[in-house]
Amino acid sequence: MSNELKSIITCDLDGKVETFSEGSEELFGYDASEIINKGRVSDFSPGQVVLGHVVNWLKESVEKGIWEGDTVFLHKDGHEFPCHIKITPTKGKNGEHIGYCGITTPLKNKTPDDVRPKISVWTKIFCWMVIMRLPFLTATIVPILLGAAVASSSGFTVSWGWLGLTILGGCFLHIGTNTANDYFDHTSGTDEANYNYMVPFSGGSRSIQMGLISAKGMLIVSLLSFLSSALVGIPLIIRAGNMILWLGIIGAVSGFFYTAPPFRFASRRGLGEFLIGMNFGPLMVVGSTLVQTGQILPEALLAGIPIGFLVAAIVYVNEFPDHDGDKATGKNTLIVVFGPEKARLGYVLLVGCAFISIIAMVASGIFPLLSLIAMPAAWFGIKAIQTLYKYYNDRLLQPANAGTINMHFTTGLLFCVGIWLG
Repeated sequence: MSNELKSIITCDLDGKVETFSEGSEELFGYDASEIINKGRVSDFSPGQVVLGHVVNWLKESVEKGIWEGDTVFLHKDGHEFPCHIKITPTKGKNGEHIGYCGITTPLKNKTPDDVRPKISVWTKIFCWMVIMRLPFLTATIVPILLGAAVASSSGFTVSWGWLGLTILGGCFLHIGTNTANDYFDHTSGTDEANYNYMVPFSGGSRSIQMGLISAKGMLIVSLLSFLSSALVGIPLIIRAGNMILWLGIIGAVSGFFYTAPPFRFASRRGLGEFLIGMNFGPLMVVGSTLVQTGQILPEALLAGIPIGFLVAAIVYVNEFPDHDGDKATGKNTLIVVFGPEKARLGYVLLVGCAFISIIAMVASGIFPLLSLIAMPAAWFGIKAIQTLYKYYNDRLLQPANAGTINMHFTTGLLFCVGIWLG
């Protein structure tokens, strides 16, 4: 490498590479044609450095006009090398912040270990949170709590110990599903083809792509999680009977084969979205109630309906940014089937059906009037619909992704309180 070698890379606010100089080609080993509009600047750094430091570096560059320092980078062939980098924010015609520019020069007299940023214990823990997508476990916790609420409203005493064990088993099942999906989306090429993903809402965890864990390691985590769920399920089966076993099998098969061949349920023109709604809605509520009561209560099945619609809405809205990558690899989600513009109506229907079903069940006397305290959470859905219709094909969709998660969580908790105390 020449002592005068200098790499200049610009990217947008999501890190998507927009320009890639000749020096960048020599330094990082990529041709401009394979990285411009096809890669992100995070591809050039170890994953732990990205999670533990890069976000702060970018923030400082905006606040102070520049950030510079030494760090370690990744070559296309995988080897690390030490560099000095200057990061500055880039501006649009009206002075608005539109991205970043990184000017990188190699360091001849240092090794990668000399400049490697220190990785804190918190960052290492956070890496595992990313790998397993732990923040999304609310999709499991909410219906299980709702099942306990139905049991309580039906005159049964809720056992907090059994409730905790049910949540633990459900979370292991959910983690197994998340990691299996990441593994098979990687092996099918879907994640690699997905350029428009929006962390943390779409495109999977990106843990394999960031080097946080190997593909084999991800598969091992998935299998161990499913095994842990099965072990936790043994006392639940002993307590509540074989129906818990069958519900667990349905959940495990649906989760593992959501993206795994030969079934690839997510590619079956709506079957994936349907299975997500059923498993994280009616079936999980029924299972939770069954553990508490030893009975399958019709009210549990009905209570899971609005939650199923809303968790399906989470998956649905997160599929919009993934459209191009999914389409390129034959992952025929409903967004691919209908196209992003027409598919917007599907989100409206999911949200609308969720809240209409709550009103209908209260009006028919199935659930107490207090259950209507869940209705104000529809505000998240209204805002998300407005955002989706305007930015369905844009990075500004992100508030709709976040709002849908907030809507599911808030609605679920308030609906649970309304049934429990009503």
